[in-house]
Amino acid sequence: MEFFNKVGKAALGSRLRLMTAIVTEDASKIYELYGVDFVPKWFPVFYTLAEEREITITEIANEIGHSQPSVSKIIREMAAAGLVQESLKTDDKRKNNVVLTEKGVLISKNIAQQCDDVKRAVEDLITESKHNLWAALEEWEFLLGQKSLLKRVSEQKKERESKDVEIVAYEPQYKTAFKNLNVEWISTYFEMEEADFKALDNPETYILDKGGKIFMALYKNEPVGVCALIKMNNPDYDFEMAKMAVSPKAQGKNIGWLLGQTIVTAAKELGAKKIYLESNTILKPAVNLYYKLGFEKVYGLETPYKRCNIQMELVV
Repeated sequence: MEFFNKVGKAALGSRLRLMTAIVTEDASKIYELYGVDFVPKWFPVFYTLAEEREITITEIANEIGHSQPSVSKIIREMAAAGLVQESLKTDDKRKNNVVLTEKGVLISKNIAQQCDDVKRAVEDLITESKHNLWAALEEWEFLLGQKSLLKRVSEQKKERESKDVEIVAYEPQYKTAFKNLNVEWISTYFEMEEADFKALDNPETYILDKGGKIFMALYKNEPVGVCALIKMNNPDYDFEMAKMAVSPKAQGKNIGWLLGQTIVTAAKELGAKKIYLESNTILKPAVNLYYKLGFEKVYGLETPYKRCNIQMELVV
């Protein structure tokens, strides 16, 4: 176990596979002990069929949590061993119902005592151990169902990489990056419009001189994200959060979230009561980000953008 002591929890999958291999090897020997010619991986499918009911392969897969192709493969192997057969009781040719053969039924009766002995042996093991592995597995299955290991690792990656992201106030040296980042994402999904060029070609005049703010996200000193807070001439809203763009090569580093938080904080410092934004629902990650920041959907404002199909506000 020196490897696992060295690598630690990052080798979770490898350690579980090793445990599975140990238990599976013993399982094969246990069937031999009881004189049963049986392959351990068949057990979930076999047990489901042993409840004396005919059932489809799809229903078996759903019940035991396996994929349909894997169940089909096991059914073929069990059929070759003479344990299962296609049901002759149904006339519905669309359903591939399977049942145990007489040999399969006989084996199911023979291994009943074996199952009881195995159950008691596992209960003894749980009693001897400091931690209840069976209960822990149930808990882990639930927690991974709520949030997968992939999602959890992705969040850790974002958190780590976001520490290398710096949010800075706009300076003239970032003018080209401000425009290019926005043109890149807009052109990917839509067409550039007249209102885009007004802000992107003249950020100082259109945004900063009117009391707005622009923030740049730097990753390893390279501009990879941008967002603006634009002063609005509207009695209901103080500012608009706009021109948020993150380079595709820098996505997955929480940059949108960091920019959004910076914009909201800046609006509060400027005394804003409400922030407005416009977007499009095909940009699902962006819209989800806005909801996460606290924005809610609103209706009815006139927009200069053809691509806008959702409007949102945040009470700060």
